[in-house]
Amino acid sequence: MPPSPRALTAAALLVAALAACAAPAGPARTGPSRTEAAAPPDRTAPPPGLPGMPPVLDPENIYAADRAGELAPAVKDFPSRVYVPNTNSDTVSVIDPATYKVVGTIPVGKQPQHVVPSWDLKTLWVNNDVGDSLTAIDPATGKAGRTLAVSDPYNLYFTPDGRYAVVMASMDRELVFRDPHTMKTEKKLPVDCAGVNHADFSADGRYFIVSCEFSGELLKVDTRRMEVVARQKLPMRGAMPQDVKLSPDGTTFYIADMMAHGVWVLDGKAFTTPELLPTGKGAHGLYVSRDSKVMYISNRGEGSVSVFDFARRELTAKWRLPDGGSPDMGGVSADGKVLWLSGRYDAEVYAIDTSDGRQIARIPVGSGPHGLAVYPQPGRYSLGHTGVFR
Repeated sequence: MPPSPRALTAAALLVAALAACAAPAGPARTGPSRTEAAAPPDRTAPPPGLPGMPPVLDPENIYAADRAGELAPAVKDFPSRVYVPNTNSDTVSVIDPATYKVVGTIPVGKQPQHVVPSWDLKTLWVNNDVGDSLTAIDPATGKAGRTLAVSDPYNLYFTPDGRYAVVMASMDRELVFRDPHTMKTEKKLPVDCAGVNHADFSADGRYFIVSCEFSGELLKVDTRRMEVVARQKLPMRGAMPQDVKLSPDGTTFYIADMMAHGVWVLDGKAFTTPELLPTGKGAHGLYVSRDSKVMYISNRGEGSVSVFDFARRELTAKWRLPDGGSPDMGGVSADGKVLWLSGRYDAEVYAIDTSDGRQIARIPVGSGPHGLAVYPQPGRYSLGHTGVFR
């Protein structure tokens, strides 16, 4: 015989009363279950990167792919050369690093400023700034190819996903996002600071820091939105920021300053006021060693190179060129044993032993040598300039 309605009501009241005694006081729980709450978040996982960017190999070292001799398949058969743009001669001198001799001279456009490896590592782009063009060099043959019309290409970078080339149009006061192969304009980003010239990207690729040489400013640019999201004036009258480089752990940007005679140390994420680390007169170029332990800082105004230890966060050595010089831009050899720098005001190139700072060679080139590229170098892809690889 089924229970009466009165019995069903009594049973329901009993169940409700027992549930009320067992439940904690307060509002109903809407968060994760006990199982979910017991699992702590994975704090070791790197933050998600820019969509399409190759995954970070080591969250503790963004230069993990740049180890000595670890050449990508795309470049492993390229002859080792040093390509030197001679700004006043409108040529590129080609040096064989095995003999320390010039083995070729390539005519290019007017005022070549930098030789820049493409994102896919297959092309070297010569930035003919006043000539308003880019000249392609095939690193497999060392021969010049097509020349493309591009306005004011003082310097050239590539977004970490390989989607865009970014032209630093210094006199045009623009960052111009272009197709990385055809150089067709995709977006022009006007900037009202003066002299945009150097940059580097965050570890996750989502933003990059840009130096404005002539107005003493820094910009923070959102990579995906292609927009300036922050801007600041450096805290020194007459500041003249140059090269930009990210620390191996991805926490700190270093910005060389030719008039502050040192390197600004910047928290890129917070974008707070940076502090100055004095290095030497005319600090200009920044280059990371193959083991990611130190950074070489060229002091153009005094003919020296300072060595900065990342772990100790301090300078550990200063190498002076015999007979002086004007060390400017360059790069580190594939094996990490030689630092190559252009002598901007002396029509020469310096080869420096990275074990002790000894000058190995001093090589005559054309007039006004500037952003030379050592090629090939280790790395999976290029972010541009004279060779920023990750």
